[in-house]
Amino acid sequence: MMTTMTKPKIKLARGPARLTGLFCALMLCAAAAPAAEPKAVTVARGLVNPWGLAFLPDGRLLVTEKPGRLRVIAADGRVGAPVQGLPPVDSGGQCGLLDVVVDPGSGTSPIVYWSFAEAGEGGNGTAVARGRLETGAGGSRLVDVQTIFRQLPKVASSNHCGSRIVFARDGRLFVGLGDRFSRKDDAQTLDNHLGKVVRIERDGRVPADNPFVAAQGARPEIWSRGHRNIQGMALHPVTGELWASEHGPQGGDEINLVEAGRNYGWPLLTYGRNYGSGTRIGDEGPQPGFEQPLKWWGPTSIAPSGMVFVTSDRYPGWKGSLLVGALRGEMLVRLTLDGRKVVGEERLLSRMSARIRDVRQGPDGLIYLLTDNNDGRVVRLDP
Repeated sequence: MMTTMTKPKIKLARGPARLTGLFCALMLCAAAAPAAEPKAVTVARGLVNPWGLAFLPDGRLLVTEKPGRLRVIAADGRVGAPVQGLPPVDSGGQCGLLDVVVDPGSGTSPIVYWSFAEAGEGGNGTAVARGRLETGAGGSRLVDVQTIFRQLPKVASSNHCGSRIVFARDGRLFVGLGDRFSRKDDAQTLDNHLGKVVRIERDGRVPADNPFVAAQGARPEIWSRGHRNIQGMALHPVTGELWASEHGPQGGDEINLVEAGRNYGWPLLTYGRNYGSGTRIGDEGPQPGFEQPLKWWGPTSIAPSGMVFVTSDRYPGWKGSLLVGALRGEMLVRLTLDGRKVVGEERLLSRMSARIRDVRQGPDGLIYLLTDNNDGRVVRLDP
C-alpha cells in the first residue's frame, strides 16, 4: 500500500457533498467518492517514446518523440511527417526531445516552445528553444528558431534530463530541470541549474523579480532548488500557483507546491531510499528551511509523470482533481484536493498496462494521455 506523509480523515456525508472553502466555492473541489472510470480511446498510435503533448489553436496536436522528432497529429489521428527545423537533439537514456508547449498568446501563427537535451562541452544539458510553426504543401516546419535557455553546467550523463515547461499567468515560463543523477549535491547550490526550477521571460531574459537575481554567485534564472527529477508541472486554475511532480529514487516520489526561493530538500531531505540497499539518503520529515511535499509515495515508487488540473465538467466528480500519470505504476492517479491538501487518491486505467508519460486537458474539455512505448499512443478519455 502506498503511504503519504499525512492521512487526513475524510468524513462521508449523506446526500450531496458539502462544498467548503474558497476552492469549493469556485466549484474546483473534486467529490471524494470515486466516479465511473472513463473509457480509453486511441486517437493516434505508432509513436516512438512520445514525451510531450500540446494543442494547436486549430485543434491539431503536437507530440514530441524522445529520439528527436516533433509530430503534428491531425484531428482524425493521422500522424504527420517529422516537423523540420529543430536543432540537434542529444538522445539517449532518459534524455532527448522532451516537453512542448504552445504560446497561448500567439494566435493562428503559433509559437512553439520545447525542451531538449543539447550536447556541448562536458556532456549535455536540458535546453529550451522556440520557433514559429508553419504548415504548407510540403509539411510543417519551425522557422525563426532560437535556443533561449541552456542548463549549466553540461554533464556527461544520460539520466535525469526530465523537464516540463509551463506558462505562468504573467506570460513568463517555468522550466523544471533534473539533477542529472550524478550531480545530486548540486541541487542544493545556487551556482548551477541542476535540480532546479527556473523562471525566464518568453525570450529567455531573466525577470527582474526572480528570487536570487541579486544573490552573489547565484544563477539568476533560479526560482527554486532541491529537486531531483521533475516530470510534471501545472498551474493551479484558481491560485495560479505552480505544482510539480518529481521522481524520488527508491520511493519518495513527490507532489510539490513550488514557490519562489524555496528549498525542496533533495538530497538532504527525502522520503526516498538508496537503490538496492534501501538505506536512508538524508533526513525525513519536517526540517527548518525545507519544504514538505503535499503528497509522497513510498516505499514503492510509482514514477509520476505529466499532470493536469481538471477544470471541465465532462467527468462527473472530477472537477478540481489533479490527474497525474505514472510510468512505473502504469496508471492514472486522480488526487482529490481541499485547497492545498491532498485528501484522496484514486487509481485508474491500470488495465491499459501502459506507461503514462503525459496528461493534458484538451480544448474540448476531455483528457488526453501519452503512453510511453515504442508503439506509443495518444489516448482520449471518454466519460
